[in-house]
Amino acid sequence: MKRNSFETILGAIVLVVATIFLSFTVKMGNFSSGEVYSLHADFMGIGGLQVGDDIQISGVKVGSVKDVSLQSDTYLARVTMSIEDGIHIPDDTAALISSESLLGGRFMSLEPGASEDFLEEGGRIEFTQAPQNLEQLLGQFIFSVKNENDDAADQ
Repeated sequence: MKRNSFETILGAIVLVVATIFLSFTVKMGNFSSGEVYSLHADFMGIGGLQVGDDIQISGVKVGSVKDVSLQSDTYLARVTMSIEDGIHIPDDTAALISSESLLGGRFMSLEPGASEDFLEEGGRIEFTQAPQNLEQLLGQFIFSVKNENDDAADQ
């Protein structure tokens, strides 16, 4: 009988600890209320942006990437995003894709403009900037250093 009591108490402790972890996860998980609206933006390249990546304004998460697709008529990448209800995006907002770190990971940063008109459900962000390609930038740097050295040697 003593062993049964010990197992019951131990099981109760495990359930309490699991409940604490669950409540901590919900609090720290930055879950939204579920009310969202959709916007989209077209980019020349998305550089690894994926469904589920964050949408941020001033470093604060305001939504997530809902879908990424290729527009067959313009060959641009269309990013559809879910924005939390209550966050009003001016119609002259710019969308930029940025890296979280050198190891990878992308997020979309929105830079709101000064317009007093806001985008509605299904609206389009017109001003976009594709992410910088690190390999391309390094190649340009090496090529420019090589040209400077060649020009210096010719003189």
